[in-house]
Amino acid sequence: MPESLSVAIVAALHLTNPYQKLTAARHIARDWHRGRLIADERVQMPDAPGQPTGLIQLPPGRMKRRGKAGSERSRIALLHALTHIEYIAIDLALDMAGRFGRHFPPDFIGDWLSVAADESMHFALLNRRLRALNSHYGALPVHGGLWESAVATANDPLARLAIVPMALEARGLDVTPTTIENFEKAGDFISARILQRIFNDEIRHVATGTKWFEYGCAAHGLHPPNHWQMLINQRFRGQLKPPFNASAREAAGLSQLYWGAIA
Repeated sequence: MPESLSVAIVAALHLTNPYQKLTAARHIARDWHRGRLIADERVQMPDAPGQPTGLIQLPPGRMKRRGKAGSERSRIALLHALTHIEYIAIDLALDMAGRFGRHFPPDFIGDWLSVAADESMHFALLNRRLRALNSHYGALPVHGGLWESAVATANDPLARLAIVPMALEARGLDVTPTTIENFEKAGDFISARILQRIFNDEIRHVATGTKWFEYGCAAHGLHPPNHWQMLINQRFRGQLKPPFNASAREAAGLSQLYWGAIA
C-alpha cells in the first residue's frame, strides 16, 4: 500500500543534516514517480524547515560584500552563498509539492518533486566543489532571509509561484551568465561548468513555475502577467531591477509581458 506523501515531505523538511535531506528529497521524488506515495493531507507542512547545526545565519545587512570571483577567497564565498541557496531551494520545492499539491492536478506534485531532486544534485555538486577548495557548506555565515518568501506566500499558491520560481529563480537566470564568465576569467573552469549545468536546469524550473502559474490563473479567470505584477507589488519583499536576461526568460516561458514594464 502506498505511503503518505505529506508524512514523507514533512520528515524531510525537518531534517537538519544536509546530506540526509538531499537523499530524502531524491527518494521522495523517486517513490512518487514509481507510485509508492499517495497524496494526502495527513499532516500540515511546518512553518520552517530544519537548519544545519552550527550554521550561522545573518540578516542581509550584516552579510559581507563578495568580490567578483577574482581571488580564491571570493570564489569560495560566492560558491558558499550559492550552495546555501540550493539548500533552501530543496526545502522550497518540497514545501511547494506538499503545501499546494491539492490545488493542482497530480503532475504539479511530480514536477516540484523533480525540482527538489534537481536542487539536491546542485547542492551536492557545489559542496563537493567547496571541499575541493578546502572549504565546506557551513564554513561561512549565510543569508538568513531566504525562507521569508515561503512564509509570506504560505496561504497562496499563485503568490508562491510568482515569487519563488518566477522572481527569485528568474533573477538567477539574469545574473548567472556573468558569474560564469567571471569564474572563467579567473581560470576556475570546473566551477564555471557546475554553474552552467545549474543555469540550464533553472531555466526548466522557472518554466515549471510559469506553467503552473498560468494554469492557476486560467482556473480563476485571471490575466497571468497582470496578476503576476500585482502579486510582485504586494508580496515581494525584494526589488526587481534590470538588466534582465530576456533570452533565458523567454526560454522559460516568462515573456516580456510579465517583466517588461520594469525593464
